Amino acid sequence: MSNRSAADTSSRTVTIRACGHENVSAKHSSTLEVTSDDWLTPAGDCILAVDADTTPTAFGNEFTAACADANATISMTIEAAGHSDTVTGAGHPNLTHTDTRSLVSRTSTYIDDRTLMINADKAAVDIDRELVDALKTGAAVTVTLTVEP
Repeated sequence: MSNRSAADTSSRTVTIRACGHENVSAKHSSTLEVTSDDWLTPAGDCILAVDADTTPTAFGNEFTAACADANATISMTIEAAGHSDTVTGAGHPNLTHTDTRSLVSRTSTYIDDRTLMINADKAAVDIDRELVDALKTGAAVTVTLTVEP
């Protein structure tokens, strides 16, 4: 991790600091990922940001419990170099947020320990291309996660 401050994990909002990478392609059609790994190969076509300062295990009990509500709406806003895009999806009782490396937004209903939300309205391929171009330069990234009942 770099010398960024720790993530804001107050109640139903989580703020993650990360950075883009030259290998960001954002071509995956069903998922979008943010990872704490500081590297990215061209095969990682769902990964938008690397070197994240927070992973699901640090989201906090209130945030994770709120996401486990089947009626929850979860949003992820990704911002870099003056560009932003928001992905919105659903919570589910089986969301555990226990992964120690990455979080994944899914357009499907598949759930594992990395899953942030399901039934997302966008995957990596749907992200604003100006934002993707900024991510390819290695720009600083702010990812803001919110959950509403």
